[in-house]
Amino acid sequence: MKKLIILLLVITTTACIPVQIAPKFKNQDYKIMQAKKFQKQMPRETAFIFKDSKDAEEFYNYINNKFRLNGNDVGYNVPFQLEGQTLYLSYHEAERTDKNVNLPFAVIDAKRESNGNSRLFEGNYSSRTGHWYIILTVFDENIKNCLKESHPLKEKTIDYLKNIKQEYLTTQNYEALLLTKKS
Repeated sequence: MKKLIILLLVITTTACIPVQIAPKFKNQDYKIMQAKKFQKQMPRETAFIFKDSKDAEEFYNYINNKFRLNGNDVGYNVPFQLEGQTLYLSYHEAERTDKNVNLPFAVIDAKRESNGNSRLFEGNYSSRTGHWYIILTVFDENIKNCLKESHPLKEKTIDYLKNIKQEYLTTQNYEALLLTKKS
């Protein structure tokens, strides 16, 4: 019993305790949900959300080149055609973080300080890793969200957004998009 208590004490003092965990989408690489539930600052609209593994401003450059926007209104109500209808794409970038408390560093510094020594690990009591996500919303000409269950273009819109996501993540040179047909 004494060995078990010592083992649990060692595991507890050497552990990094997660305080915040960024979302991971089960069984898919995207999620369709209300953007406000994903991040509080977002609108209450159903959105297509996926993890962005690229650098900052990459999605901006991708949308700007794909739809030939020349830097005008990139990200807000970008028109595209689907099934003969004009739909409007908007996007937001959002950061979600993983945050851990490093308990051993805090304990060591507390012990050192009680002995009259200076702290060694000050500022390293917690670690944070950021993850970026792209949040896409699509509306039709009647300002109806195309990702809602009741919308007739829901499945086609999801397929289109999956293709956008795939093209964005696999394309390295966005200027090459200028040579492809505008969709």
